[in-house]
Parts: sequence; C-alpha cells; structure tokens
Amino acid sequence: MKSSRLVSILLLLQTRGRMTAAQLAEELEVSVRTVYRDVEALGAAGVPLYGDAGHSGGYRLLDGYRTRLTGLTADEAEALFLAGAPGPAAQLGLGSVLAAAQLKVRAALPAELRAHADRISGRFHLDAPGWYADADDTPHLPAVADAVWSGRVLHVLYRRWREPTDVERRLEPYGLVLKAGRWYVVAGPGPRTYRVDQILELATQDEEFTRPGGFDLAAYWAAYQRGFHDRLHSGEAVVRLAPGTTLTGPAGEALQRHGRTDDDGWTRATVPIESVEHAHAEFLRLGTAIEVLAPDELRSRIARTVAELAERYGNSRAPGGD
Repeated sequence: MKSSRLVSILLLLQTRGRMTAAQLAEELEVSVRTVYRDVEALGAAGVPLYGDAGHSGGYRLLDGYRTRLTGLTADEAEALFLAGAPGPAAQLGLGSVLAAAQLKVRAALPAELRAHADRISGRFHLDAPGWYADADDTPHLPAVADAVWSGRVLHVLYRRWREPTDVERRLEPYGLVLKAGRWYVVAGPGPRTYRVDQILELATQDEEFTRPGGFDLAAYWAAYQRGFHDRLHSGEAVVRLAPGTTLTGPAGEALQRHGRTDDDGWTRATVPIESVEHAHAEFLRLGTAIEVLAPDELRSRIARTVAELAERYGNSRAPGGD
C-alpha cells in the first residue's frame, strides 16, 4: 500500500541517512518512478526531505527530523532486538511484519540506543531447535496462527500417540507456544495442548469463538509444564553419587534439596525417574560414578547389563583381530 511505503521511505531515511532513488527502489521492490512520486507526496505532506544531485547525491531528511521513543533504555533496546527471533516469525508468516516493525523501532531510537540495538543483533542469534533433531514440519502453522488472531474455530484431523491414532477435533485456538523448537497450540474446550506438527488436515470454520475471560497463556503453560513433569516422573530411585557427580532436571533438583553426604564422601538421595527403562539408560551413562540402591528391579537390570559388558570385554581382543 502507498501509505505503508511512504512510512517505509521516511524510516529508511531516518535510519540510514542519505539514499538514492535507486537504492530506495531496490529496498522497497518498486520502480524508481514510483519512488519519485512517493518523495513528492512526502514533500507535499510537509516532510522536510531534500534531494541532492550529482555522484554523491540522494535524498535526505533535514537534520534532527526524527520520531523518538521516549523512556526506552539501552537494556530495553537490546532486549527488544534480541527477542525478535526471525525464524519463528517466518514460520508464523510474520517475517516481513517483524522486519518492518524492527525498522520502525530502530528509526525511532536515538543514535546511542540504535548502536546498542545494532550490537545485540550482530552478536546474538537465536536458534531454538536442538542439535540432534530436525525442525518439525508445520505446514498448518500459519493457518493456526491466523485462527488464533481472528478467533475462528478450526476443524482438524489430529494424530496422537495412542489408539485410535487419527482423530477429528474441533479446536478453539487460544494461543501458540514455541517450546524447544516445537510449536504447540493451546485450544478449547478444556483447554488442552496439541502439537501443531501432528495436525494432518485443517479447515478454518466460519464459526467464531470467544476466548475465556482472564485466560493467561503464560500461566497456563507454566502449569501445564509442571503437570507434565509430575506425570512424566512417576517413579523414584535411591542412588549414591561419587563426589562431584551431578544430575540434571527434576532428579538434579531432588539431589540439591534432599541429598545427604555419607562418610565416604558419596551423596545419597531419592530422585524421581520416568521409568525403569529410562533410568537404566540414563544412569549407565554415569558409569562408576553412581550406585543404584533401589528399586530392586532397576538395580538388578543395571547389574545384568554390567555383567554382560564385563563378559563381552573380558577378552581384550576384538573378534577377528590378530
């Protein structure tokens, strides 16, 4: 739209100083002739914009002509640009919107704060997914985001882990959450949480819904995570850890709160576990730095694995070796 383009020209000149018509045209993806018309429109609106001819010419604004954001500190400016994660915004279909918003904010910043913003953008990059997992394929994410904004009901075919795996659901999408590179939609009735990458088919309905009054997405997600960890870590194990050995997650928290040191320097604690199978794999990673005292099933299973390893490696030569 022309009005949006005029604002963009103004902000580009505030941010970068002198720019030629060709540079503006390339930045805005329009013709040079369109830039000429837009510059005339800005002048007619009273914007103090000047054009200089010659090799080093171009358009510029009168010195000091600037819209400023009042009350913004250096730390706030840095945090603002650090929070602008381009990857998630692009997944939501908001990449260009984010870029335009950052341009507007940057143009409004005083010179000293703009330097802070540039520094943070150049030195920090947010990459949410983990190293050993590909990013989820979420083709329906823009449609879900649009339904969140417009307050429209979704009809989806959703794949879950238990039978029947593929089920139809009517969703009232209250909000989206990005957690460790994976998108979740929190939707009513309930509300309940759904993985966006598990939506197989999606249709936006004409039906509108009303978001529950007082619903707080951040508070819901915090409570959901607490409940998730409580459900996930339903068992317990009693362990002894060698000096300097630590655990992570809920087990590490339990170790910090309830661990006690024996006379030999080892730390004894009761820690939560997901299951015997999961704890078996996790505790074996610590090698001789851990001893499992209970439950008996876990201790016996680790003992069998250690015995099998001892037998396998008892002969130092590998099969087929000289």
